[in-house]
Amino acid sequence: MSSKLVLTQDDSHTLYSEKYKAHYHSIFGSIEESVHVFVSAGLYHLTRTGHKSLSIFEMGLGTGLNAYLSYLEATALGISIDYHAIESDPITLEDAISLNYPELLGHKGDPFIGMHKAEWGKRQILNDLFSLTKIKGHLEEYDHQVNYDLIYFDAFSPSSQAQLWQHEVHKPLYDALNIGGCLVTYCSKGSFRRMLIDLGYSIEKLNGPGKKREMLRATRLV
Repeated sequence: MSSKLVLTQDDSHTLYSEKYKAHYHSIFGSIEESVHVFVSAGLYHLTRTGHKSLSIFEMGLGTGLNAYLSYLEATALGISIDYHAIESDPITLEDAISLNYPELLGHKGDPFIGMHKAEWGKRQILNDLFSLTKIKGHLEEYDHQVNYDLIYFDAFSPSSQAQLWQHEVHKPLYDALNIGGCLVTYCSKGSFRRMLIDLGYSIEKLNGPGKKREMLRATRLV
């Protein structure tokens, strides 16, 4: 196993990356954090505005938890999701198998491991509502080929991956976002927030998950 398995406070697992010296999810609750930041503030927010289908881009496939929760929500809500996720350092299949998300969420035996086994660079149809395209590479080098309604920005923190929180990385993301679309992230750092405003986003500071005070939702208005 290339990463350390950690049990968080909601009984779901996270992994600790020795390379980045950081956890993939909050130690106060992996599932709680992902539901709060990405599903509730992002996916639910857009479906409440009338979206029946979504194109989602995730920065940091990581453990696959955000993609997996989105797959479950597509099925539960009856919405179509075309999901794209980029990852420069994929976790091992051994690490993926060790994670307890399907058991905790009551879906043991479903496509979670299949997501990790899916071929990189090819669109995989998981069911009639959800497709997954995994991109192996670095965000700062990636040329976006499609437009998105929603961006899950789940890179490691600015102290661990400073290059991913810069203007030159986020300008192409902004340009690839549909008008009315949004970016959601756990990070509310002032310099990052001001950079998003400079790009043209309308910013909302929302209550953060667990013990985190704030998170951000950034919406492209024009």
